Amino acid sequence: MSRLHEAQRRADPIKRYVAPESLEDALAVLAARGPSARAIAGGTDLLLELSRGARTGIDTLVDLSVLEGLDTITEHRGRVELGPLVTHGDVAGFERMLSVGLPLAQACLEVGGPQLRNRATIVGNIVTASPANDTISALYALGADVTVSSAGGGHRTMPIEHFLTGFRTTALEPGELVTRISFDALGGGRRGIFVKLGLRRAQAISVVHAAAVVTEGSDGTVSDLVVALGSVGPTIELVDTATGIARGRLLADAATDVAAASRAAVTPIDDLRSTAEYRSHTVEVVVERALRSLAAGTEAATWPESPPRLVRVPDSATRSVTEEPSRREVTDARTITATINGVERSASNAAGRTLLDWLRFDLGLTGTKEGCAEGECGACTVHLDGRAVLSCLVPAARADGTSITTVEGVAPSDGSLHPVQQALAECGGVQCGFCTPGFVMSAAMLADEEPHPSREQVEHGLAGNLCRCTGYYSIIDALAGNGEVALR
Repeated sequence: MSRLHEAQRRADPIKRYVAPESLEDALAVLAARGPSARAIAGGTDLLLELSRGARTGIDTLVDLSVLEGLDTITEHRGRVELGPLVTHGDVAGFERMLSVGLPLAQACLEVGGPQLRNRATIVGNIVTASPANDTISALYALGADVTVSSAGGGHRTMPIEHFLTGFRTTALEPGELVTRISFDALGGGRRGIFVKLGLRRAQAISVVHAAAVVTEGSDGTVSDLVVALGSVGPTIELVDTATGIARGRLLADAATDVAAASRAAVTPIDDLRSTAEYRSHTVEVVVERALRSLAAGTEAATWPESPPRLVRVPDSATRSVTEEPSRREVTDARTITATINGVERSASNAAGRTLLDWLRFDLGLTGTKEGCAEGECGACTVHLDGRAVLSCLVPAARADGTSITTVEGVAPSDGSLHPVQQALAECGGVQCGFCTPGFVMSAAMLADEEPHPSREQVEHGLAGNLCRCTGYYSIIDALAGNGEVALR
C-alpha cells in the first residue's frame, strides 16, 4: 500500500462527527478521545489531508464552526485580536484591517477564491504550518502572538515563530486548540505590506511570498524593519540583518541592500512550482519591490475596490443558531436534516462524507459537480447559510440544521431561468457545461451582493471558478460587459 499514489490509498473513515455546545465542550471532547479526534473549523486543509492519508488514526471530527462568537476581530488598546473562527474572508472584508494590519489583509485576499476564503480560517492556516501558507509571513512581520488553550482552563501564549516549530509542525500539545491570534496595530510611523509571486493570478500556491513592516522616525529614517519570507524554506524565514542594514537610512536608499541580504538569507529548493535558482532571484526582486512601495507610500495601492466576498448580507445568518445549544454527535447511521432549495431533506451517511458526496449520492442532487475534489476548481460551489462555499471541503454533517441552495434551486419556481443563467446563455458563457453550475452559483451570489458589479469585481468574484474550456471572456461579459442582461 505504501507504493500507491495518495489518490489510490484508502483513507481512514471518519466514524463520528461532533458539534460541541461550547469551546470548553470541544476541548473536553478532544481530551477524552485523544489522538483519534481532531478539531475542524474550515476544514479546507484537514479534509484533504484525511482523504489523502496524510493524517491517519483519526475517526472523529470536532467541528468548531458551529459555535457562535469565535469569529470576531477586535481592537483593544492598540492590539488586534482574531478569534479562532475568523476566516480569510472575514479579514479581507474588515475595513479597519487596511489600516491596522494591511499585510494580513493582502495575504488573505491571495488565498484561494472567495468560496474557499468563506470557510478557511487564519488559525487553520497556521496550524497546517506550511511555509507556502500566505498569512504566516504576514503574521511574522506583524509580530503576532498565538494563544492556545486546553481543557480545564489552561492557556499558553507565545510568539508565532515559537508556535511554528518546523515544516508542518507546531507547538500544539494533544488536546490543545489555538483560541486567539493577536498583534500590535499598525500606525504611528509603522506600516507594512505583503507581496506574492504565483504562477497565476488567483488560486495559486506561492512561489515566493514576503511581508515587510517598517517603523520610521519623525525624520523619515528607519528605526526598525521586519522582513519575513515564505515558500523558500521549511518554515517562514526572518531576515535577521534587515534592521541593521536599514536603521538610520531612508527606506528607499536601503531597499536594494536589504533585498540582496534577503536573497543571501535563504536556501530554497527545487519543486514543481519553481527551481531554487529562480526562487533565489525572485526573493530579491519581490523584497525590493515591496520595500520601494513602502518607501513611496503606495503599499495599499493595489487593493481592489470593494472585493466581493460571495456572502449574502445582512438577510441571512453566517451559520445556524439554536436557542439552547447542546452537543450533537452524528454517525453514518444517524439521519440529518437540512433545508435544501427551500425543501426540508433528510438522509444518513453524513459522518464520513463530504457535503458534495452527500448531496449527489444520498439526495440525488447531481447538478453540483466534482471537478477536482480539492477546492481548486469551484465546480462544487453551493450556498450554505448565505455563503458560497466549496462543498467538496465541507463535512456533510455540517449541513445538519442549515439552509443550502444548489444549482437546482437557483431558478424561479415558474420554470424560467435565473437572470445569471439567462445572461450566460445569451452571451455564450456556457460551453462544455461541466463548470457552469459552479459559475452560476458564484455569479448568483455575486449578483445578490453587488447588483451592478464592475468588471474587476466580476473577475474577483469568479476567481475561485475554473473553466475547462478557458472561455472566461464570454462568462465575464455576461456579468459585466452585458451587466444589464445579467441583472435585469
